[in-house]
Amino acid sequence: MYSSYYLFKYLVCFYIFCIQVLIQSVSSLNLTNAFLHHKCLASQGKYNPGSAYEENLNYVMNHISTYHFRDGFRHTSHGEAPNTVNIVFQCRGDSYGSNCGSCYATAVAGFRKKCQRNKGGVIWYDQCFLKVSTINSPPTKMDYENTFPMHNPNNINGDTQLFNQKIKDFLYDLALKADKPKADGSGLLYYAAGEKMLGKNKVYAMVQCTLDIFHCKVCLEWSIKELSKCCKGNKGARVFGTSCNVRYELYPFVRT
Repeated sequence: MYSSYYLFKYLVCFYIFCIQVLIQSVSSLNLTNAFLHHKCLASQGKYNPGSAYEENLNYVMNHISTYHFRDGFRHTSHGEAPNTVNIVFQCRGDSYGSNCGSCYATAVAGFRKKCQRNKGGVIWYDQCFLKVSTINSPPTKMDYENTFPMHNPNNINGDTQLFNQKIKDFLYDLALKADKPKADGSGLLYYAAGEKMLGKNKVYAMVQCTLDIFHCKVCLEWSIKELSKCCKGNKGARVFGTSCNVRYELYPFVRT
């Protein structure tokens, strides 16, 4: 009886330990749909309840939700001007299928809450972004306006200038990989992730473009330059946009 009690206690403690490890693992990989930033496009105006624009918006949002998000991307337009609704949605390169669908539902709810009655707006989460607009931009046009940087407030120890240069070189290498054709010839990869030892630091990084732009490498190179302006020597940093994004950390944050 005595030994059974301690065996039970041991199993309970082991179970709690496993749960804690699982939570820490999920947290370190940022696998939750954590909110990052939003921007309401006030210049595009607002719509009235029951208007044609609201009907088109609801139709497009519901229509996209029926997809299985196998490639993690949707660019859809619906309606005639001046009530045309254009939506661009993309998940992080490692978050397809049900994970992507979950982030889409979160993004739609977040957009409706944070940009109430706005015809246009952008909302970013750890695993996806959603852009709603009255304007259907051609794939040759990069969106350099709707971007924002984030960085870890802590800096690395050592030569920050050398670290910054190595980070840039690493991200440029990933940009070249993302701009290469797929093995099946169906298009470009538009996503690359990797890890590398930079001195004493092991760095994890990823780059990604939306699947409909023509100049992925150009967009990524611009984002890498913006990253070097805002974030020097930081332990982690990223630049998000609606055409492409780049990120690096000193811990793993994407699924393999």
